[in-house]
Amino acid sequence: MDETMKQFQDGLIEVEIEADNFLLARHQLVENDRLRNGNREALTALRKRARTTKTSIPSPFESIMREIESRPLVKEICGTCGNHDGKENTWLMFPGTDVFAGIPFHAAHAILDKDQAGLDFEAKKLQSYIKEKSFWISEKGVLTDKISPGVLRSLVTLTDQTKDQEKE
Repeated sequence: MDETMKQFQDGLIEVEIEADNFLLARHQLVENDRLRNGNREALTALRKRARTTKTSIPSPFESIMREIESRPLVKEICGTCGNHDGKENTWLMFPGTDVFAGIPFHAAHAILDKDQAGLDFEAKKLQSYIKEKSFWISEKGVLTDKISPGVLRSLVTLTDQTKDQEKE
């Protein structure tokens, strides 16, 4: 095989591998967003049940300073639970299983908060990876030297129409 052809083939293989990695990362990001939205909805439902919002519960420092004369100096207030009974059982389905468990309200939202933080971190990592891969693919100029951007854009937005749709 000609050396130029071999280099061209190796370049195509490299671009294909990177494009596959890019598409896999985008798919994972979509799945991650689906999980994050479900988690966010669950946390909102728990806040509604406790009749709190993210900002309705005063910080522990504010509550300590307000009640310093009559209460003990250290009082921990959960931002989600508020005055809600944290020991009340709440049903929670664990991710990746079909198992429901009745666990204390405070533990349920603590688990969801921890999962949400992990999912947010993973989403940022995936977004960074996708940005890096898309930049690399665009730097390679995979199609720009052969096909103009306008033609490429029109190819991406093409839709199939049957003859019946064309007549209308």
